[in-house]
Amino acid sequence: MLKLTKKADYGLIALKHLTVVRPRSASAKEVADRFGVPVPVLSKVLQRLARSGFLASEHGTNGGYRLAGDPDRISVLDVIRAIDGPVFLTSCFTETGDDCAHQERCNIRDPLRRVHDGILAVLGNMSITELAADPGVRVNGGAAGPHTNFSSPYLTVLNP
Repeated sequence: MLKLTKKADYGLIALKHLTVVRPRSASAKEVADRFGVPVPVLSKVLQRLARSGFLASEHGTNGGYRLAGDPDRISVLDVIRAIDGPVFLTSCFTETGDDCAHQERCNIRDPLRRVHDGILAVLGNMSITELAADPGVRVNGGAAGPHTNFSSPYLTVLNP
């Protein structure tokens, strides 16, 4: 099953929150308390996002984290990769492609490659600004109905 790790999930939650409250900063504790996530794990995720350049940390009594750049220029895929490393649907899509013993006989590698590429495209094309938008509102192009669809030749995403 393809799913985000908890760390990636927490990182996206934090970036969405920081996008909504910007330009104000927020502490790890504030974000963790608001969304019910463990402070120690979130703190490590926020530190990693700061080291990757997505966040700036501010010290002092009013310190915390704030976005270091434009959330329109940060993709969901960029965040996931910063936290978890490369994203692969199956082991045959690793950087070397040498992890599969059935490579020569595989009859699903090419169709799964298209699915894999479609998933990466969806994640790569969704910005943190879009992630932070209210449901039913398109950030780039006006209002959308309550059931906004994204479709590619390989993947359809429905927003309920």
